[in-house]
Amino acid sequence: MSNQITITLPDDVYQKAEHFARLANRDLASVLVDTIQFSIPPISLEATNFEPVSALSDQQVLALTELQMESEEDSRLSELLDKQQAGMLTESEYSELQTLMQIYQEGLLRKATALSEAVKRGLIKELGA
Repeated sequence: MSNQITITLPDDVYQKAEHFARLANRDLASVLVDTIQFSIPPISLEATNFEPVSALSDQQVLALTELQMESEEDSRLSELLDKQQAGMLTESEYSELQTLMQIYQEGLLRKATALSEAVKRGLIKELGA
């Protein structure tokens, strides 16, 4: 299934996409679809069920600003990243690394969103201010 949307692009973005499409001998719409598809990281089923941060109570938002990976997962992630850098990662470890990276990235996004919401609500001062 496909959905049609209308967006307004800044002139420079439109021109860049149009030039790329011409160079690649593709239509502009397919270039834009691919660009969006590849720029949005995969999201776990668990993360799709999270309640929006804006709908959470002040206490829940503040708790999310302190969100961290479980220490065992964090240690394993560091270990796997070291092995990857040394070129010693097995295929099963690569799969495990991908899973842990997704957990890390989703947590980081959730924490950043909570920090933004906490500042907007006046629960904490703006960072760096």
